[in-house]
Amino acid sequence: MRPIAKPRKQRSSSSRTGSSQSRPRLQLGKWMLLFLYSAAVIYWMFLGFGRTVRTEGPLKYNLELLRTVKLYFNLDNGVSVTGRLINLVGNVAVFIPFGVLFPLLLRKFRSLLILTLWAVPSILLLEIFQMLLRVGSFDVDDLLLNLIGVWVGYVLLRMNKHF
Repeated sequence: MRPIAKPRKQRSSSSRTGSSQSRPRLQLGKWMLLFLYSAAVIYWMFLGFGRTVRTEGPLKYNLELLRTVKLYFNLDNGVSVTGRLINLVGNVAVFIPFGVLFPLLLRKFRSLLILTLWAVPSILLLEIFQMLLRVGSFDVDDLLLNLIGVWVGYVLLRMNKHF
């Protein structure tokens, strides 16, 4: 005698198509957002804020950790409050979306270690290009501030209960 099979519940076509079609669209939207935001960051780093190419003089760089950060906390250095905020807060804030978007898009970046191991060389590359193209300088403090931004984004994402 054959056992009686339990009847399967059939899903309605609306529940099947609603979630399965919206998920790829949502994923595509996240990739598009990452692409557009990355393009904006590259624009800001290489062309924005009135940047000009210096054709003469030595390449500018800072390899002393926290040198620039300390400079901005010295109130007697002649740098405006706006200039300080743009440099310190801006360098952190601009990279927060990367700490959110990469773990959302790629499972391997859900590890803070893997995300950090990706972010450090990526930011280094941007800093080196700024220096070599003479539209800015290589500053190890920018690397640190940008990395803090990635970490802040990651922490904000992890605080979300649905992640």
